[in-house]
Amino acid sequence: MAKNAGNSKFGVWAFVIGVILALIGGILVGLLGAGQVWVTSILIILGLIVGFVNVTKSETKDYLMAAAVLVIVAYFGGATFQQIGLKTVGTYLQSVLNAILTFVIPATIIVSLKSIYALAKD
Repeated sequence: MAKNAGNSKFGVWAFVIGVILALIGGILVGLLGAGQVWVTSILIILGLIVGFVNVTKSETKDYLMAAAVLVIVAYFGGATFQQIGLKTVGTYLQSVLNAILTFVIPATIIVSLKSIYALAKD
């Protein structure tokens, strides 16, 4: 399935903005402890957009594999940074990894549901 040129650019920009916001927002939330609700809300919305618009049927398997690995590594990586005593840096890294999870998980759920629906439909 070819990507529609308009939707493709919108989806790509949603992805790029989501990654940048996850990195910057994660650091700011870790540093200031403020703005978490806004950052989280925007990341969820961008993740949903990416899931609906940016991942085609032919990309589904690769996307789900990469997303599953990212979710596992980010989840356990954030917990590990805190546990091994990296209090200063670990707090920021955990905050950034949590922001990345907040962005990737909604997209992964949407892509998974689309894949399940396509399998059920066939």
